Amino acid sequence: MRSNRAKARAGVSMAATLPMIAGALALGIPAAQAADTPARDSLAGTKPVWATATADKGATADNAQIKARVYLAGRDRAGLAAYAKAVSDPSSPLYGKYLSAKKAQARFGATKAQVTAVRSWLKAAGLQVTEVTSHYVTVSGDVAAAEKAFGTQLHNFTKGSKTYRAPAKTATVPAGLQGAVLTVTGLDNAPHKSTHNDQLPPPDAVFKNSGPFSSYYGSKTATTLPDAYGQKIPYAIKGYTGKQLRAAYGAGDYTGKHVRIAITDAYASPTIAFDAGKYALKNGDAAWKTGQLHQVLPNTYTKTEECGAAGWYGEETLDVEAVHAVAPDADVTYVGAASCYDDDLLDSLSKIVDNHLADIVSNSWGDIEANQTPDLAAAYDQVFQLGAIQGIGFYFSSGDNGDEVANTGTKQVDTPANSAWVTAVGGTSLAVGKGDKYQWETGWGTEKATLAADGKSWTGFPGAFTSGAGGGTSKTVPQPYYQKNLVPKALATANNAAGNRVVPDIAAIADPNTGFLVGQTQTFPNGTEQYSEYRIGGTSLAAPVIAAVQALAQEARGGKAIGFANPSIYAKAGKKGVFHDVTDNPTGSGLAVARIDFVNGFDASGGLATSVRSLGKDSSLSAVKGYDDVTGVGSPANGYVQSYRRH
Repeated sequence: MRSNRAKARAGVSMAATLPMIAGALALGIPAAQAADTPARDSLAGTKPVWATATADKGATADNAQIKARVYLAGRDRAGLAAYAKAVSDPSSPLYGKYLSAKKAQARFGATKAQVTAVRSWLKAAGLQVTEVTSHYVTVSGDVAAAEKAFGTQLHNFTKGSKTYRAPAKTATVPAGLQGAVLTVTGLDNAPHKSTHNDQLPPPDAVFKNSGPFSSYYGSKTATTLPDAYGQKIPYAIKGYTGKQLRAAYGAGDYTGKHVRIAITDAYASPTIAFDAGKYALKNGDAAWKTGQLHQVLPNTYTKTEECGAAGWYGEETLDVEAVHAVAPDADVTYVGAASCYDDDLLDSLSKIVDNHLADIVSNSWGDIEANQTPDLAAAYDQVFQLGAIQGIGFYFSSGDNGDEVANTGTKQVDTPANSAWVTAVGGTSLAVGKGDKYQWETGWGTEKATLAADGKSWTGFPGAFTSGAGGGTSKTVPQPYYQKNLVPKALATANNAAGNRVVPDIAAIADPNTGFLVGQTQTFPNGTEQYSEYRIGGTSLAAPVIAAVQALAQEARGGKAIGFANPSIYAKAGKKGVFHDVTDNPTGSGLAVARIDFVNGFDASGGLATSVRSLGKDSSLSAVKGYDDVTGVGSPANGYVQSYRRH
C-alpha cells in the first residue's frame, strides 16, 4: 500500500530527485533530460529533527487538512542582519543610526511583487490563501496540495508517546521566487507553544503566603527553628517593593520618563488597570497617570483551555507592576497574544515592531530549545532584527528550571532566550537590607528540606532541587560575536568546538524566596473576587525588572534608544562599578531562609508546612566570578544606569 502511494505522489516531490539529476549532468548526460524539472530552493530546518526514519509511521492521508504560514524573507535578508548588527554595535560607525518603521519596511520588507508571486504559487498548488500581512501569507488546504507546493511528502512520526505530521524531507519552494520565502511553519503539527516562566498560583483561586516574614533581608530570624549551615536563618521576606529594587539596582533619580516599554504575554487580565493602580497606591509607587498604561489586544482568543488562559493573568500583573515599580514614569503598553502558540506570540511581537510601540520589550515566556524548530527560530530572528534596526530591544526570561535536566531529562536552554538577537535575563537571589541597602546576590537556585516531625532538624538537608535560573549552552545557535573572548571557552564549546550561544546575558532578582510583592484580584473560597497580595518570583520577574532598568538607562542617555543591548552590555562587562559580579557564595558560608506556607495556599485551616530553602544551588549550573551561565555578566550595580549618561 505504501509503495503505491509513493508512486502516486512522485509528481509532487520532484525536489527529491534534483540532486541525482544534477549529478547526471555533471557526468555529461544531456541537459534536455532535466529541462522539465523546475529548480527549487530548500527551506532549511523545515524537517524537524524528531522526524526520523525509525519514527516514521507512513504517509499522512491526502485529504487531511493543513494550515500553514509562509514567512516572507523581504528584499535583503542578509542586509537586514548586517544592518541590525551595525546599529547595535558601539564600535560601529552606524551605531544608533536607527530607521523608522516605515523606512525599515521600505528597505527590508517584502515587495508587492514578491507577495503577488508567493500568493500565485500557493494558489496554483491548490492551497487557499486566508491571510496576507507584511510578514507572512497564511494558507489552508489538504495535504496533497501542501505536498505539491512544498515539494515534500508529509508523513506521520512518533514524538514521545504521541504521533504528529511532519515533512519527510526538507521543504522546498520554486527557485523562480528568487528567495522571497524565509520559511514555512505548520507543515509539522507538533505543539509549538510557550509557557510563562514563573512560580504563579492560579489567579482564579486565591493564593496567600503565610508568615512570619522578614520586611527586609534578615530582619526577622527564625530563632525557634533548627540551624542551617551552622547558624540561625532569617524568614523569607514578605516581598520586595519598588523602593528596595530601585535602590538595589542603582536607579538614582531616574524614573524612565519619556521611555516606552512594551510587555508581551498571552491573553489579558480583566482587572489589570484596577490591580496595578491599587498596588501602586498601597506600596509607595508613583500613581499611574491617565493614559500611562495601554493594552493592544486581539479581536478573539483561542486555545484558552489548552494554554490555561487564566494562568497568564498573574503573569501580566507581575510584569506590569514590576516595570512600574522600578520605572514609575515609563509608558507601558501590554500586547496580548491570542494564544500561547508561537504564531500568535510572533504576531504580538510584530505589532510592536511594525508600529514601533516601544523601544524596550519585556517577555516572560518561553519553551525548551528541543521544542524549537529552525523554521520558527528564523521567523523570530527576523522580527528581532527588524526591531534592532529601529532601536527596539527584546528581553526574555531565561527559564525557571535551571539546566532543565530535572524537568526534561536533558540539559538544555530555553527559547526564544537562546536567540543571538535578544537579551536573555537570568535570575538571582537578592538580599536588600535595612535602609534599602544592597547586601549581596547569589545565582538563583533552590534546594528544599522540610522540618522533621520532632521539630529539631531538617529532613534530608539541604534537600532536593526545586527551581533555579535557566542557563547553559545552546545546541543550535552559533556563538554571537559579542560573546567571543568574554564567555569562558569551556561554556561556549560545551556542545560544539566552534562555539555556541551561551545564556543568559544579564540577571536580576528572580528567587521566589527573595521575591517581589504583587497585587492581584483573585477568587476567594466564598466565591467573591477580592484584591490581595502575595510574594512571587521566577525569571518572569527578572525580565521586567531588567526592562525597567533599561528604561532608566535610556532616560540617562538623553532618551536615545539603546536598541538591541547585548553588544553594549558585553562592552561594559568587567568595568568597575557597572555590574554586581554575582557568585553562589557571596558571604563565605551557606545561605538559606525559613518558610512557613499554608498547605491549602490560603489559610491555616489546612495546616502549615515549614521548610528551609537553600540559596545558590542551581542544578548543575554555577554562578562564579566573571561571566557565568546563571547570571551572565551579573546584575546592574550603581554604575550601570550612570554608564549610559551622555558626556
